[in-house]
Amino acid sequence: MDTEPNTQHTGTSASEDLPSNWGRWGEDDERGTLNLIDEEARARGAAEARTGRTVSLALPIRPTPLISGPFAPATQDASPVQQVMVYVGSPAPATADVMLVTNHHPGSTHLDALGHIVRDGRVYPGRPVDEAVTPAGARHGSTAAYAAGIATRGILLDLAADGPLPSGHAVTSGDFEAAEERQGVRLESGDALVVRCGWSATPDPDRPMPGMSLDAVRWMHQRGASLYAGDIGDAHPALDPACPLPLHHVALPMMGLPLIDAAEVDELAAVCAELGRYAFLLTVAPPRIHGLTGVPVNPLAVF
Repeated sequence: MDTEPNTQHTGTSASEDLPSNWGRWGEDDERGTLNLIDEEARARGAAEARTGRTVSLALPIRPTPLISGPFAPATQDASPVQQVMVYVGSPAPATADVMLVTNHHPGSTHLDALGHIVRDGRVYPGRPVDEAVTPAGARHGSTAAYAAGIATRGILLDLAADGPLPSGHAVTSGDFEAAEERQGVRLESGDALVVRCGWSATPDPDRPMPGMSLDAVRWMHQRGASLYAGDIGDAHPALDPACPLPLHHVALPMMGLPLIDAAEVDELAAVCAELGRYAFLLTVAPPRIHGLTGVPVNPLAVF
């Protein structure tokens, strides 16, 4: 049975008044806020799939040949997928390939597992990192928790309906609630939150990116968001030195909120505007590869 969300971190920095779900679903929990996706939330999502029209929220990836090692060139401009083509001549001629995938690359739409980020030497919901993640793979808070896939109602809040957010803008709860009122929707417990800010998910070193504020993360906690996806995440450079990366340093390791980084949401926003509705069935079906801290995904919005 669900309990009320905690607002106080119970780890080693207990003086911090930050939203936390440590202990909410037990000491061994690996699903975090996905626990909020109950039958009612799934039914809300299924009810939005009326025509079967689908929109992908994944960035396209063009692999590059693996010719110089897995970490070269070490820039964000390198493809997240490097590929080796293989020719098989017997018993039947065929082509095949081997891929080297960088799971947390900014050019790859990927789902962060709860063991990805360490806070005070621990990962969600308070497990020591040396117990949770080893050189042999993640033993707690890994992609194994996503093996059954994710299906719930998605809500797009388009903060860029009148143009991209200004450089360095800190997204707040007020931005979310203004978008809800403008679009006639409301995020409910168990829903997935999809946000459009009109920026590329790949940082531009010449322009400070907009990003989520701690106030926005608190709002997600209070509303019961089960999953976050957006064209931006944490700001680069940080907006608040006291809490520089609220999505990755608070929402993920403390609230247990899975993050879909580097989502492509422009087409989704166009379809939502065309149809005049901003709610849909959101499905995420990661490959069943266990023991990872993140995995590429192709989220689908179904209308």
